[in-house]
Amino acid sequence: MASGFDIKDFLKNLTQRPGIYKMLNAQGDIIYIGKAKNLKNRVSSYFRKTTASPKQQAMVVKITAIEVTVTHTEGEALLLESQQIKKFKPRYNICLRDDKSYPYLFISSYHDYPQISFHRGAKKKRGQYFGPYPSAGAVKETLNLLQKIFPVRQCDDSYFNHRTRPCLQYQIERCTAPCVGLIDQANYKEDLDNTVLFLEGKSDLLIDRLISQMDAASQNLEFERAVVFRDQISRLRTVLEKHFVHGEKGDVDIIACASRAGVACVQVFFIRNGQNLGNKLFFPKIAEDCSEHVILQAFIPQYYLEKKLPYEVFVSHAIEESDLLAEVLSKQANHPVTISSKVRGERLKWLQMAETNAENSLQSKLADKQGMYARYLNLQEELGCLDLPKRLECFDISHTQGDYTVASCVVFDRDGPLKSAYRRFNIEGITPGDDYAAIYQAVYRRFKRLKKGEHAAPDILFIDGGKGQVSQAQKALGELQLNDVMIVGVSKGPDRKAGMEKLILVEQEQPLDITSGASALLLIQHIRDEAHRFAITAHRQRRGKAKKESVLESIAGLGPKRRQSLLKQFGGLQGVSNAGVDALCSINGISRQLAQRIYDNFHHQDGY
Repeated sequence: MASGFDIKDFLKNLTQRPGIYKMLNAQGDIIYIGKAKNLKNRVSSYFRKTTASPKQQAMVVKITAIEVTVTHTEGEALLLESQQIKKFKPRYNICLRDDKSYPYLFISSYHDYPQISFHRGAKKKRGQYFGPYPSAGAVKETLNLLQKIFPVRQCDDSYFNHRTRPCLQYQIERCTAPCVGLIDQANYKEDLDNTVLFLEGKSDLLIDRLISQMDAASQNLEFERAVVFRDQISRLRTVLEKHFVHGEKGDVDIIACASRAGVACVQVFFIRNGQNLGNKLFFPKIAEDCSEHVILQAFIPQYYLEKKLPYEVFVSHAIEESDLLAEVLSKQANHPVTISSKVRGERLKWLQMAETNAENSLQSKLADKQGMYARYLNLQEELGCLDLPKRLECFDISHTQGDYTVASCVVFDRDGPLKSAYRRFNIEGITPGDDYAAIYQAVYRRFKRLKKGEHAAPDILFIDGGKGQVSQAQKALGELQLNDVMIVGVSKGPDRKAGMEKLILVEQEQPLDITSGASALLLIQHIRDEAHRFAITAHRQRRGKAKKESVLESIAGLGPKRRQSLLKQFGGLQGVSNAGVDALCSINGISRQLAQRIYDNFHHQDGY
């Protein structure tokens, strides 16, 4: 405990009511802010050596004063805590920096030819506001997509009012030139109404309307106009496949967190009117390794201060005080707000996607140049290398039940992935599904080229697999008389859980015990995952080229009328092949089971 601060004397007069407490150091700086339902019990817990965490013990020795603010309720304390953390950003708190207001998409209602535009700030102008969007980039992306589908003007009034001839946007068919009277108000309003339907999430109604217009144009022999509607439907389907959230009609935020090695990443996905408006990425400042539920507990109240709240918030990890948070946020929003980590069906799929994005972003953050060099140093230490490794290679195998087998080779240097050196090998002449033979062939072919001087030798060769794969890699190098490359097998741990991998070394009976949480393990996981991704991508490309027959004609239950409907709705075979199950089963007459069969015919499950 710091000298000059008597905790026993301080606790004698400390109230048991709710409130917040600020801990100060010798310089008078606030180093931590917390809230409590019972101030006396909470503050005293920091000074019990038996229950205090290492972080708390390190903080306590710096405390020279504690200031408290009493509140009426724990909910008030939670809000005040969040405001104060955001203002002072104490060293030992989880802090979020996010002070910008969110942008909206705005459609004016005071023009003869309404304008659609970017908006941020007070909503003073007459018209419709759609959003909020996670970033200015998300609004601009939406505006760009809308311009390709519905040519509603986006230019400023000063530009619009002084045109004497159509601009470039008209020439590239992204505007109908209302500025010079090349479209009447009735037809312009039709495009505007379609835009509003899209932004309101009424995509089914919109597509049905466009199909009716396309059929009417065809019957009237207006084939050029029918082509315009067909292209609109195709582009709209592409956009909806990327942005539409099946089964959602309301406003939902999805928040996922991943943390490792003292770095935390939070991904927030915005769903408004059933459409995915994009996501925003945060890297909150944390003082030490924290569990994900603790990070979310601190993140959510800071994040939603002075923001418009959705009705539902789904989180990747259960929060201890979710009921209290929901109560406080509901009062702030003036409508019910629920916070839940238990979701099913489509919502579970989106939550899993948010978790995947958070994990991927965290890996990218950890893989910067400085962090990468530190990992190489740790790798040298863990594997007992005499010199610091400069180049790593990793092999992986991918196939579908033994067919179209492809091996990948990815290369890392001290700056990270060296993608220009990646290679893939189509494996031939082996028994289908024989991963050992596939590894042997790939390693032999790769290092045979090395002997010809085509590329540099790695210091460490990682193989995704166990003793059998390592033995085959060793055999291939031995036949090429290359005995100075260290071979390390990366065997998946129990339940294939990350962090539980076993490292297999040549001529070593037991797997290598690597220090838990070592940065070298993160580097090994990174290169292994990259090899896996590259192998699957190469396998899919090879398998796709082997398809020669018409996929739709071979699908049971898909007759001529349904095939025609699919091709019309998606603008051709390529559109059907790019569609997901949800988009396919949204077509009249296509059940989910049939949609799954259609999808599976274009996207086989991958084996590896």
